[in-house]
Amino acid sequence: MFQKVLATFGSGGARIDARLLDATAAPGRPLHGEVLLLGGEVDQEINGLAVTLLARVQLPGGKTEDLPFGTQQLVGSEVIRAGQQVRVPFEVPLPWETPVTSVYAKPLAGMAVGVRAELDLAAAVSDPFDADAVAIEPLPAQKRVLDALSRIGFTFREAVLEQGRVDGARQQLPFFQEIRFTPSPRFASVFSQVAVTFLTSAEHTDVVLEVTKRVRVSKTGGFGGRGQDFLGMFTMKPDVNWEKQLEDWLDLLARPRGIFD
Repeated sequence: MFQKVLATFGSGGARIDARLLDATAAPGRPLHGEVLLLGGEVDQEINGLAVTLLARVQLPGGKTEDLPFGTQQLVGSEVIRAGQQVRVPFEVPLPWETPVTSVYAKPLAGMAVGVRAELDLAAAVSDPFDADAVAIEPLPAQKRVLDALSRIGFTFREAVLEQGRVDGARQQLPFFQEIRFTPSPRFASVFSQVAVTFLTSAEHTDVVLEVTKRVRVSKTGGFGGRGQDFLGMFTMKPDVNWEKQLEDWLDLLARPRGIFD
């Protein structure tokens, strides 16, 4: 089912009815939809019609903002006649780093990614309106990693988009997604959280694992309230046993390194 948003520009003015035609989409693939331009009570000149991809991103300091990460211009300067109806199809290429918002048709809590139609009317101010939510399913390589984490006992906690860059990573967008998991019972006493970030292109998929490790504060036992974050970065290969690779890396990281870890 697609979601629909309707915007009216002034009393008796032109309207747009934007619809997504794809039930789901995937990073690096086109997103299809259409915008219906509905003429108002009088002829109106428009400067342009576009669709913009938006993502709700967490900024430094904890605030969130809907940031654009792609725009497709559909129509330039035109005159919309009174009562005229014009159907404009669109195909928006999704960046390879588009965040995942749904896995096996189950929405990821915390994700808000969508597409917004924008009508630029000459000599008029448009009313604000919401974007259509887009269900972005992971690519097969991404599913392999998420499935591997699930099979070794990790459970999904939340997903967030953070503004910034991952150190040392090949990254295109000005924000990145973290899909956060609660550790399996085997690792729960050592790790408080494991987060996965996918940095994908047409040529490769890099997997960034951020592990928050509980900090041991004394030889006699006990863990402090602080945590240390450790990053691991892997490039996906088709012949890799991901359950084994993940467990081997987590086992290595879980080994005691001294009084203060």
